[in-house]
Amino acid sequence: MWSIVLPSLAMIAVTYALARFSFGLFLPDIAASLDLSAANGGFIGALAFASYTLALFASYRLIRYFGQYNIMLAAGTSAIVGMLGIAFSPSFPYLAIAVFIAGLGSGLASPVLSQVAYAKLPSNQLDQANTWINSGTSIGLIITGPVVLLFSEHWRLSYLIFTVIGIIVLIWAARSISSDQNKMNQATQISNWGSVLASAKYLLVSSFIIGASSSIYWTFSKSYLVSVSFTTANESIVFWMVMGIAGILGGIAGGVIQKIGLTWSHRLALLIMLASLIILLLPSRIAIYASASMFGSSYIFLTGLFIVLATRIFQSFPSLGVSLSFLALGIGQSIGSFFAGKTIELTSYPFAFILFVAIGIIALFIPVEKRMAKGKPRRLNGSV
Repeated sequence: MWSIVLPSLAMIAVTYALARFSFGLFLPDIAASLDLSAANGGFIGALAFASYTLALFASYRLIRYFGQYNIMLAAGTSAIVGMLGIAFSPSFPYLAIAVFIAGLGSGLASPVLSQVAYAKLPSNQLDQANTWINSGTSIGLIITGPVVLLFSEHWRLSYLIFTVIGIIVLIWAARSISSDQNKMNQATQISNWGSVLASAKYLLVSSFIIGASSSIYWTFSKSYLVSVSFTTANESIVFWMVMGIAGILGGIAGGVIQKIGLTWSHRLALLIMLASLIILLLPSRIAIYASASMFGSSYIFLTGLFIVLATRIFQSFPSLGVSLSFLALGIGQSIGSFFAGKTIELTSYPFAFILFVAIGIIALFIPVEKRMAKGKPRRLNGSV
């Protein structure tokens, strides 16, 4: 199992943390070097999300027509090209294009690697394999943090380092994950998308709500710490590193799900995530880092759980379920971030965080296993 899990985990680390999420940590120094305005930075951030969404939309057809191995290589290549482009960007337009290309990798990686796991591993190992692969984001955050601390002003060098890491990981994955096995039915064709969405409705609703409720933490926790708790810039980076280290614990999701089931795993992880939003507001350094560890571990756990659920609903084409779930998660985060910002402007950070806890509580009542209880997991063996 680990011969597939480890290179796949590394691929997630590169495409998500290094190629996509690291940009926000380097943005102040990049903006100073290239004379970017706040609007420029916001536009580039929106482009990164747009490319991620586009790749999620396209991943089903791309994997179907070109095969999982080739799309896995495309995911890694887009991340490498994007990071190299960022390193050599002379101005705003070039930087925007590079960030867009880098963002494509993350949108392709999660769906295609779930398909790789399905093709290469026995069914009794899939839950644990998928959740460990998903924890790669945390590994990437752990790598990114020290680089930002040491080379924040030398962001071009940092992205060159990330590019080299990306090349090494891509070669490793290409050699470890051969193209000789592909369980995907090439005749798989979806003609009734309404039926597909209905079969995954609870997965999608939960993904959307958790995306929305977590968005305030992803987007505004750092600004809250700096502006309200008077945390230094370096302390805020350590905060992100703690979040990444704790996120590795999310890799145990597969084992926990097998022991207590999807429903209770979902509720337990969600309660921990919502508690982290409240604990962040406490005036204590211990509380701040406890919040980071709770959020990092629970968020990675929940996204891993979504992958497990998607794999069970769409057994023969798990990448489709993962694409739909992560798309709903991303849309929830995008909408949530917008309203979180408006809420903070009109009220305060504490009120906004508590409001988003209330939004997340709704997901506790979603019967995530209901689709499974009514029948066998869905197989896409032809037209749907």
